[in-house]
Amino acid sequence: MKILIVIGTLLLSAGCSSMGVEPWDRDILAKDEMQLTTDALEAATDDHIYFSKEASSGGRGFGGGGCGCN
Repeated sequence: MKILIVIGTLLLSAGCSSMGVEPWDRDILAKDEMQLTTDALEAATDDHIYFSKEASSGGRGFGGGGCGCN
């Protein structure tokens, strides 16, 4: 019974071993429309506003407090 559990676990874990991006698919994922943030200036502005309002620091490399002056 234990051997069946071990074999089943090995078979299930081997199913995830081939996940990943193939070299011929990387050009599709590198396109601008596939990026999470397509405009770096807009993303930086949104992050600055968010972290200034939340009075937090260190989340994305911003320092300072709630005033947004840093």
